[in-house]
Amino acid sequence: MSAYQAIKFLHILTVVFMAAPLYNLIVVNERLRFGKAPFAVDRYFENLIKSNAIRCFVFQITAFVTGILLIVLGGQPLSTLFTNGVLLAKFVLLLILSVLLSYVHLGIQPRIEALLSQVQGNEIPPEILQKIVPWRVRRKKLAGFCLFFVITLVLLGLQVFVQFNLTTTALLLALAALFSWRVYKSPISYGWV
Repeated sequence: MSAYQAIKFLHILTVVFMAAPLYNLIVVNERLRFGKAPFAVDRYFENLIKSNAIRCFVFQITAFVTGILLIVLGGQPLSTLFTNGVLLAKFVLLLILSVLLSYVHLGIQPRIEALLSQVQGNEIPPEILQKIVPWRVRRKKLAGFCLFFVITLVLLGLQVFVQFNLTTTALLLALAALFSWRVYKSPISYGWV
C-alpha cells in the first residue's frame, strides 16, 4: 500500500467519523421520547452531545490535513485547492462546519451547561427548562444543517475522482436535504426509514 492510498483511506474514514450531527440528532430525538425525565437522564444526553464536539474538531482537522496531503502526494500543486471547483467547495464546506461547530461548542453549549449547573435535585425546574429549550432548538437546527453539509462533503469527495452530471448531483443533494430534514424532525428508528 502506498502512502497516497493509506492517506486516502484515512481521509475517507475521517469523513465517515464526522457523522456526529447525525448521531446528535438521533440522541436529541430519543431524548424527546422520554418526555419529562429525571435530571440524570437529561445530564447523560447532554454529556453525549457535548463530548462529540472535541471529537469532531479532531476529525475536521484530520480531514483537512489528509486532504492537503492527497493533493501534494497526488502530484498536484497546492493551488489546486483553489483552482479545482470541487476541492474548493469541499474546503469551504469544511470551514463552514468548523465555524458552526465552534459556535455550538463555544457559544450554545456553555449557555446550556450554565443553566444545567443551577439545577438542584432530580428535576429541571420549569423556569430553567424554559431558558434551555431555545438553545437546544438552535443547536438541533444547526446539527441538521451540519448533517446536510457532511453528506454534501461525501458527495463532493466522490466527485474529486468521478464527476457526476448536474442532474445526478442535484438529485443526490435533494435526497441529502430530505434525509437531513427527516432526521431533524423525527427519530429514525430503522436507519433510512
